[in-house]
Amino acid sequence: MKDYHINVFFSEEDDCYVADIPDLGFCSAFGSSAEEAVHEVTIAKKAWLKAAKKEGKLIPEPRYRPALYQRIG
Repeated sequence: MKDYHINVFFSEEDDCYVADIPDLGFCSAFGSSAEEAVHEVTIAKKAWLKAAKKEGKLIPEPRYRPALYQRIG
């Protein structure tokens, strides 16, 4: 089963980790660790999907995949 891709990065401006799901617009969360941010965005994803279903909005299929980079040298 495909699931949504999650990006995780450290925000120096906010001094925390941020996790977001690009396929689900504006679905993001933060935490003091990368693991906490992923846990929180998983909760946010469930809420996002529930709200979209309730409103009868289109739920996008998981499609986003990051570019693969080849290490040279």
